[in-house]
Amino acid sequence: MKKTIWGRVYFGLVLLIIYLPIFYLIYFSFSSGSSMDHFRHFTWEHYQTLFADKRLLAILLETIMLALLSSLAATALGTFGAIAIQRSKEAYRKILLSFNNILIVSPDVIIGASFLILFTALGFSLGFASVLLSHIAFSVPIVVLMVLPKLKEMDNSLIDAARDLGANNYQVFSQVLLPALTPGILSGFFMALTYSLDDFAVTFFVTGFTTLSVEIYSRARQGIDLEVNALSTIIFFFVLLLVGVYYFLTKRQGKKANRLGGLLR
Repeated sequence: MKKTIWGRVYFGLVLLIIYLPIFYLIYFSFSSGSSMDHFRHFTWEHYQTLFADKRLLAILLETIMLALLSSLAATALGTFGAIAIQRSKEAYRKILLSFNNILIVSPDVIIGASFLILFTALGFSLGFASVLLSHIAFSVPIVVLMVLPKLKEMDNSLIDAARDLGANNYQVFSQVLLPALTPGILSGFFMALTYSLDDFAVTFFVTGFTTLSVEIYSRARQGIDLEVNALSTIIFFFVLLLVGVYYFLTKRQGKKANRLGGLLR
């Protein structure tokens, strides 16, 4: 009983440490002042300034588009990569997983510098395409790790049964394999999306245009701007919305899987 209470207290402290700075930032986004020294009176001024700043809104839309494109591409590549790794021989599987995990644990600075050297050596101009390719590259290993556990949990007899019933490769993939992997695919997609939105180091090295993280960094160097607080608040609630959508989709998928399991029994 005591361990349970102390565990809850510890968990509560962790959440407080994580979320208190965020709520502090949100709180001052409604302050009429120009700094976070003390709260003056409630205002929507910084949000009005934000929505009137066409340059910042354009950067925000470009960043979201970049994150969506990179996460979609990484999800497709990572899913097929996970299937290939799972179906390979044990010795090759360990080697491939090791290469996959190296990209995850490598510092972002090293990854960003490596891509910069690669693009420079190839004569590839830095811009949207270079950032997109870099984001896809560091997101694919994340998707692979999200999809692989679902592949291991899957009952291979379902595939054999589908083939015995005359299903071709496409039907097996789309009607048997894909539904079983959907929770892992969704997890990989949302992880890749948030990593892309959050990334600064890799983008800073290979960007030829300004993303949101680079823009916030540039503004922070010039001093605290509560317009950034307003923007961060919007992004925070946007991510909360994504988490809610992810929870809803995985819960619905779980109910479908349980219903299918009940029918098979």
